[in-house]
Amino acid sequence: MDYRFPLGLKGVIFSIIMSLLSAVHVLAQTKNAKEQIRSSYNQGKMSSFISELEIEHQTKLKKIGDLVRSKGLKASEKKNNGIQIALKDIGTDGTPLYYTTLNDPASQTSRAHTLYDKGLLNLGLTGTNMEVGVWDSGVALTSHQEFDTRAKNADDTDEVSLHATLVTGNLISAGVEPNAKGVAYGAQALTHDWSRDKIEVAEAAANGLLLSNHSYGILSDRVPDWYFGAYIKVTQDWDRIMYNAPYYLMVTAAGNAQNSYDNEAPNYGKTADGFDLLLGFTTTKNGLSIAGANTEIDSNGELKKASVAGYSSFGPVDDGRVKPDLAGDGGDILSTSSTTNSSYQVSAGTSMAAPGVTGSLLLLQQYHEELFGSFMKAATLKGLALHTADDVDAKGPDYKMGWGIMNAKSAAEVLQNREYTSLVNEESLLDGETFTLTVTAIDGEDLIASISWTDPEAETVNRGELNSVTAALMNDLDIRITKDGQTYMPWKLNPAKANDSATKGDNKVDPFERVEVENASGTYTITISHKGSLKNGQQDFSLIVSGAQVSNCSIETPSGIDLENSTSEGSTISWNEAEETLFEVQYKSIDSDVWESELIWENSFELASLEEGKVYEARVRSICTENAVSEFSETIEFEFQGEETTLIENTPLFIPQELNVSVFPNPAVDYLNVNAELSKDAEFSIVTTSGNVIKKGKTQGSINVASLSSGLYVLVVQDYSGIKSTKFYKN
Repeated sequence: MDYRFPLGLKGVIFSIIMSLLSAVHVLAQTKNAKEQIRSSYNQGKMSSFISELEIEHQTKLKKIGDLVRSKGLKASEKKNNGIQIALKDIGTDGTPLYYTTLNDPASQTSRAHTLYDKGLLNLGLTGTNMEVGVWDSGVALTSHQEFDTRAKNADDTDEVSLHATLVTGNLISAGVEPNAKGVAYGAQALTHDWSRDKIEVAEAAANGLLLSNHSYGILSDRVPDWYFGAYIKVTQDWDRIMYNAPYYLMVTAAGNAQNSYDNEAPNYGKTADGFDLLLGFTTTKNGLSIAGANTEIDSNGELKKASVAGYSSFGPVDDGRVKPDLAGDGGDILSTSSTTNSSYQVSAGTSMAAPGVTGSLLLLQQYHEELFGSFMKAATLKGLALHTADDVDAKGPDYKMGWGIMNAKSAAEVLQNREYTSLVNEESLLDGETFTLTVTAIDGEDLIASISWTDPEAETVNRGELNSVTAALMNDLDIRITKDGQTYMPWKLNPAKANDSATKGDNKVDPFERVEVENASGTYTITISHKGSLKNGQQDFSLIVSGAQVSNCSIETPSGIDLENSTSEGSTISWNEAEETLFEVQYKSIDSDVWESELIWENSFELASLEEGKVYEARVRSICTENAVSEFSETIEFEFQGEETTLIENTPLFIPQELNVSVFPNPAVDYLNVNAELSKDAEFSIVTTSGNVIKKGKTQGSINVASLSSGLYVLVVQDYSGIKSTKFYKN
């Protein structure tokens, strides 16, 4: 099918703008959105699966009890450094599987802070009215001063865990202690112990849970080497949960075993190299596994440097998929402690990196629901995070930090620009079908297209084969970008050369593929197809595209504003039309400080119920998305006199020449030059597309833009001959 400009685009833009102008977000919207999720699931199928898990759990408890008694094993223990260990599963080969917390005793990294009130994007996102699940070695200390009533003991247990309290604090702490403020500091956390994790998650997901955090995993020094990177029964179970509840996403800590020397037969390199150390549910196809990173973020939210943390476990998994998926900050995080209701503790490890990413994802779900009235499917949320992550070192993914460092700012901007310069579409591919669309690239920018899907659980699991390369992927979708006979391929990794840079080619193992065209120009075709037959006859997928001119909407400042006609009731103003552009008209009487505002698609508007003899003023601006808004036009004034109404002309002291402004180079890197006939008094302002003035000065010589973040800006030039604006891109 060919992509066409969507008929619903006006509704998309209007919903964005209404969320911008609305002062209150209604809680009922969130409840309705969750109900939509519940009603979209096959509850009978989920109920049967949960019953199956419950039966398996009871059988497993008996086997664990028998094993503890017959072998004299410890059912649980707590190390001197606070790490908790418990025997919680038995592998298909009879191996006791111990769960362990993944802190390594010792917010800005994800850029979630840019989404807060007064953050760089100033979106006012806090996680309010959002819920996140936390499964851990116990429950958090819910009475801690940082949680108010927002942390819930969902298991109704007395087993309070320091580790769970640290993780929960990193997610939702209110900021009573400012340095311990959580990423989603207005959200609610449902805290559970890990005893019945799969069962409880399946139940919660069936009822609309969007995200859960799991900062624990299988203890790496007590399993045979074949377990590392293997797709085992527990992996299959978690993939099955996510496939049957496609709005639910599991986020796990990758582990801290890089220097453990626990895998004596890795699928790449020597034991000391630290590869092939992922275990259990960190190897799922559908979840996100989070590595730990050391990062430096500047005041503009830009990543200046990053390296993988010295403790963080590396991939690859046995079939070569990109794992871990993302990286977050896990170093020396101050968070809530369970010692008292006002105590805090510093902790490190992938246990702390994971909730930083989970909280950021929760804010993105909140933002999408505020903009569009619904939540994203997990594949969309996951794909958005991988599509916008900050690449580190060599281009493309790697087996240390996956697709890079989580960047909530870039992800939010893709949502802001949806149907303008980006696409975020949820589609479905039928067996034997091919999906195609054409897009026009923004000249000079990278065109990036990604597909993400929640894959059915693999039909077979590894039962003892060392470093099995059998692919766990069931439905192998493919994405390609073509132009003039040239085909652009997705990124892929080779587990046999795990330390090498990523290459481009046919990816046969990952349920996420990303294709990039650098410095794109012109029209391209994006094609999504599949190999073989699709299990269940179809596969839902999410398509994310950035760097495309999706809409013809213009953020040029409206021109030609004039008084068109007047009646005894009011006056009609008009301006030059612009295709696919929403206009905001503001007007007021000259003795008022408050502007009345109206949103319209037409290029004229009647100001009704005017008082005769009063002077009114009006102005107009163009709106394409929340992030792409023009300056207001010049303000016109008129004294309302019924049909005799005319504009009040401000007679200039001289006859100005028309002000024409252009800029070069565009996109700009370090300096921007203004091409215009200007006086020595001319001034400029650089305005973000959300309306914030970030730089101003005299328009003399080149303008230094080196410190600006990459993105779209508006340059406003003012001189005696008027005000003109033009947009430019900063690379």
